[in-house]
Amino acid sequence: MLRNHLLLTLFTLIATASNPSAADAAQLGDWGIEIDHVSHSTVAGDDFFDFVNAGWLDSAVMPAGFSRFGAFAELALEAEENVEAIISEAAAMSPSPESANGQIANLFASYMDTARIEELGLTPIEAGLEKLLALESHEAVAHWMGRQGTSSLVAVRISQDAGNPQRYLVHLAQSGLGLPNRDYYDRQDEPFPAHREAYRAYIAQTFERAGVDRAEQRAANILALETKIAANHFTRVEQRDREANYNLIRRAELEELAPGFPWQALLSEREVDQVEELVLANDRAVIANAQVFAQAPVDHWASWHAFHWINNHASLLPEAFAEAHFEFYQRRLGGVEERRPRERRAINLVSSRLGELVGQSYVERHFPPAHREKVETLVEYLRRAFAQRLAVLDWMDEETRAEAQRKLDAFLPKIGYPDRWRDYSAVSIAAEDLIGNLDRLGSWFRADSLARLDEPVREWEWFMTPQTVNAYYSSTRNEIVFPAAILQPPFFDPNADPAVNFGAIGGVIGHEMGHGFDDQGSRSDAYGVLRNWWTDQSRAEFERRTDALVAQYDAFEPLPGMNVNGRLSLGENIGDLGGLSIAHHAYQLYLADHHGGEAPVLDGFTGDQRFFMAWAQVWRTIETEESLRARLITGPHSPARYRVNGVVRNIDAWYDAFDVGPDHALYIPAEERVSIW
Repeated sequence: MLRNHLLLTLFTLIATASNPSAADAAQLGDWGIEIDHVSHSTVAGDDFFDFVNAGWLDSAVMPAGFSRFGAFAELALEAEENVEAIISEAAAMSPSPESANGQIANLFASYMDTARIEELGLTPIEAGLEKLLALESHEAVAHWMGRQGTSSLVAVRISQDAGNPQRYLVHLAQSGLGLPNRDYYDRQDEPFPAHREAYRAYIAQTFERAGVDRAEQRAANILALETKIAANHFTRVEQRDREANYNLIRRAELEELAPGFPWQALLSEREVDQVEELVLANDRAVIANAQVFAQAPVDHWASWHAFHWINNHASLLPEAFAEAHFEFYQRRLGGVEERRPRERRAINLVSSRLGELVGQSYVERHFPPAHREKVETLVEYLRRAFAQRLAVLDWMDEETRAEAQRKLDAFLPKIGYPDRWRDYSAVSIAAEDLIGNLDRLGSWFRADSLARLDEPVREWEWFMTPQTVNAYYSSTRNEIVFPAAILQPPFFDPNADPAVNFGAIGGVIGHEMGHGFDDQGSRSDAYGVLRNWWTDQSRAEFERRTDALVAQYDAFEPLPGMNVNGRLSLGENIGDLGGLSIAHHAYQLYLADHHGGEAPVLDGFTGDQRFFMAWAQVWRTIETEESLRARLITGPHSPARYRVNGVVRNIDAWYDAFDVGPDHALYIPAEERVSIW
């Protein structure tokens, strides 16, 4: 009954949006798409990404401090301006330090007090540095791996148990590297050997700036040590395998499985040594690196610890440290040409570390309740379309179909902001103590995480702030989450043409729903339990289709000699393809109810054309070569161009909408097009 009511609400919303006299104008163009950017030279069937976005691509300028810029970044900058106003107003009130406004104002002030930061130098981290350099045993090294602000060979986190999502467990995973992943340590093609040499030099220079002796030798030892660690790490593709990374073991088994590492020292420091069960992810890597740990001299670990201690704090230290950190990680590895102004960095620090405190004010100012209701309604529309598609899939048998429908029915949408906010009131934030502030916040988050082990599952908890321009799906919670900041043009505009909303935020909603049914999300059931609810026949048919999608994306070559990794990006590609397909079905349902199956033509563009153009507009992006290279190696998402071109070429309706035929570059014969959901 509620779902029918929501659909009627959406019908009313969309009907008014398609009638200019009944609603305000859309923010982008007259009806939601900036058609001035449409190419006059590129044919849609040859490069749909460029066809829709050519004008924007030609005129877009990379802002300072960015290596990739597009619709997401545009909205992030807008959210940043809104957060700046919140911070400024908080400071103007001269609030008491313990108040919410006082915490916000003081954290910002502590980052902006560069004179104080320069005056203190390394003093805030000096005691820790001296202790790390003086480490004398492997057990002491492991103890420090469990402390705040340090790095660890083994990551320790507390999250829901994928095998029983009604409880929290300690999870252990591979860690220990200073470069982005294992590829950076062993690839022999340029620029990777040069990156490794630059990393070694950066380590040595970090020690020299800190007045630590034997800088060059320590740097060589650290690089050699991390190279051994990296050789044992799971690849990025292997890390995606949820079943291979779910190894439920007894705490007592750790020493037997991975001898050589002082597990009691690490776990006691993290205050989790009394747990009876835990999840060992990346088991092969953790086991092998326990031996690396035992075989490496303590002095090498002391150097490793000391470097990462400084490096982890670098952006909070005097300018010489912060600038060098930027030069290596952001400029060299990421392609960012210049640092953002300090004030911008301070805003983002406050927005991330006091995320929900800032988020409460953000929502009050920028996300009216009506927006939440409208998006919730749109989610239900997508759910209806997905259900209809599930019902007629010719490759899925009835047993599997029933489980899939049960999972779809159980999806929990979270829109805009949490219904319960985190309480940071116990954290002392001082205007003159930047590193102390972040240490105390870190301690609060660590204690909050530990508390989960003794609590029921926090159904109310969010893993993004309202001012974040993004969305996510959680497989253990079977929930789709859309923060307030993404629910703006070009993604969502209540005054835009319905085709645009269905093609933009509808495609994103479908994408997140699709993650529940991608190659990994599909391994959890309606209740988030990691189990096989598929018949062998249906899983084989599913994998036949996903293998074809992998092959398509493997063929894309964004940089000479560097192709998209279709297996690494498979989950996101399934989400894109399934999401846009579901959104188009939902749009057709709307048209059948309100326009007799036919959309009005606007500025010469049909409804289907506007739908697909909205998807392309969402992904308009410019990017540096360094950023693109890093994305191809480490990122699960395909580059923006292929999130458009790689998807539409598999959807029959796109061919009809733009008269795409065999002579066009993106054409795929009908029998080779991939359709999953």
